[in-house]
Amino acid sequence: MTTGLQKPVLVLNASYEPINVCAARRALVLVLKGVAAAEELSLFAAHSPRHVVRLPSVIRLLEYRRIPHQSRALSRKNILMRDRYTCQYCHRALPSSELTLDHVIPRSRAGESTWENLVACCHPCNNRKGSRTPEEAGMRLARQPRPFSLHTSRHLMRLLGKSDEQWRKYLFY
Repeated sequence: MTTGLQKPVLVLNASYEPINVCAARRALVLVLKGVAAAEELSLFAAHSPRHVVRLPSVIRLLEYRRIPHQSRALSRKNILMRDRYTCQYCHRALPSSELTLDHVIPRSRAGESTWENLVACCHPCNNRKGSRTPEEAGMRLARQPRPFSLHTSRHLMRLLGKSDEQWRKYLFY
């Protein structure tokens, strides 16, 4: 279960462009330091002996930051989110516990662990594919895995923000 301080917070540039997601704890620090302003507040609050501060749901940086080529950590969670928790071979949407990551070009053939070579895959499809390429196994990918891009970043932010109505107007649903 996520506590209020770990809830995701949408980070906007000074121009209101969505640029990142951070934990509410980090967002609160940025607001208290005067680096960002809370644009939307969540129902959660941080309590101290003398104060109660509502946690932000969306913050905006007060000074414009030029964002270089965006990257995001290559992780199981981010690959599953990118692929919408759907096996890329049989197209079934499944809970994360029933999905694994598949190397399109198998590791046994020097396939690397990169955004472009990893896809969400259910256990039966992964076992069926084995250490073959999809073509050799007679399997077809729903979508070619793409490298991380601004589009991927926005897609991940939308998925993270699905449960937060306050993010909608900033993410252009």
